[in-house]
Amino acid sequence: MEFHQADLFEAIADAIGDRVALACGDRRLTFAEMDAEANRLAHHLIAAGVRPGEHVGMQLYNGVEYAAALLATLKIRAVPVNVNYRYVQKELLYLYQDSDIVALLYDAEFDDRVAATAPQAPKLRHLISVGGPGSVPGSVEYEEALAGCSTGRGFPPRSPDDTYIIYTGGTTGMPKGVMWSLRDLFFAFGNPAAPPFSVPQDVVEFARTSGPMIMMTAPPLMHGAAQMATFIAWCMGAAIVYVRKFDADEVWRTIGRERVNSLTVTGDAMAIPMADALERDSYDLSSLITYASTGAILTGAVRDRLQALLPNVMILDRFGSTESGSTAAAVAGSSPEKGLRFSPDVPDVTVLDESLRPVEPGSGVLGQVARTGFIARGYYNDPEKTAKTFPQVDGRRWLLTGDIATVEADGTIAVFGRGSQAINTGGEKVFPEEVEAVLKGHPDVYDAVVTGVPDPRWGSRVAAVVQLYPDRPAPSSEELDAHCRESLSGYKVPRAYAFVPEIVRSPTGKADYRWAKETAAAAG
Repeated sequence: MEFHQADLFEAIADAIGDRVALACGDRRLTFAEMDAEANRLAHHLIAAGVRPGEHVGMQLYNGVEYAAALLATLKIRAVPVNVNYRYVQKELLYLYQDSDIVALLYDAEFDDRVAATAPQAPKLRHLISVGGPGSVPGSVEYEEALAGCSTGRGFPPRSPDDTYIIYTGGTTGMPKGVMWSLRDLFFAFGNPAAPPFSVPQDVVEFARTSGPMIMMTAPPLMHGAAQMATFIAWCMGAAIVYVRKFDADEVWRTIGRERVNSLTVTGDAMAIPMADALERDSYDLSSLITYASTGAILTGAVRDRLQALLPNVMILDRFGSTESGSTAAAVAGSSPEKGLRFSPDVPDVTVLDESLRPVEPGSGVLGQVARTGFIARGYYNDPEKTAKTFPQVDGRRWLLTGDIATVEADGTIAVFGRGSQAINTGGEKVFPEEVEAVLKGHPDVYDAVVTGVPDPRWGSRVAAVVQLYPDRPAPSSEELDAHCRESLSGYKVPRAYAFVPEIVRSPTGKADYRWAKETAAAAG
């Protein structure tokens, strides 16, 4: 047995096979049943000609089929690839071709897009439709694919160096495939509360002796955070719970029905509608212990609102990225408005200055958050970006996350924002995250994205794209200006506002800054 997610799952299934592993809608599978379903799909993929090292795409909503596809792909030493189900044909074609997928599982409702795109991807040779028949010649329905396939294993030995790819980004450019070894992935995205694991058998014993906890991830499985939450749950011997598509009311109802103990969301994009739902209706949330945001930080106003609605629940923020794993926890009392401060989980996280040297604690010098040790291998099909993002320093390989920060005297890391999104206005740097957090603190603002637009005098000026609550009086630009000036220096206050019916975000809550810049510029 290796530090390999398929090896670990199989051993855990042998140890606690009758314990529930996954629940979604009206389907509930034990570890033994989940293993059997994944085995059947794995044998089908082998019969379809998928070989070790080849890539298998998943263009699916949340469900048993997505989880089975992840496990089945890993079982045969192939490489899973997440496909954004919101992509249109042009974006899909880029991803199909860039990722070199040879097989694709997709929801039948995406059939039109897949049928228009798949024939243009020369390496894509096998299609499996889920939830109905596909129209692409040669495609096979999921249940038909599994029919007659063995529920047993019989797979060859695996390596902890096998590859896992998570496609991420797309807000400032086309998505990029982040490559991991499975061993590094396991440790980088591990449960920070778990004991250290010296050998794989320690993980199995931890899962066997842990209580039957119930964990839920609200984001889509096409987001790496939801995939990692699934593996974390299984390595704790816990059940993972999904909703097929994010809906705030359905998440709360599912928590009550499944007696969920721990919930993972992605930032304000999920937290705001969930808070709205709590104010409209009541739910049985007596089982819920923790509410954690990963992949995007909760603004202080939203966090405070949630805490008032959930007084007995711990609300947590986690800091990390697809390339670095989960690396730090937010310090109590920090927020984008007041200043984000994080306490690293591991000693391999620091801040490197422009010379790629560690920032002296308390010096106030700005640099990039960086990690060494368990980090991604690089970007698939992009050696130039890999070399830039993963430099070698004194014989050690580092990841530069792009987050601008400094190290405070007590060792905590103060993060200001993403360097790629910083707005240079008259020589002053403005980080959009801080301004967005303040705007979202206004009671009539539902969501906001801040960007820079060209200015003949200052180079760039701060502009805000704002979504208001439709059932509340609309504040004027002057009111928002006065609200911002209570918390922000004058140069950080937006000089222009564009009001829109809905902010464009990815299903994982990430803002589309290209769209925001175009929208703000068009509004003048």
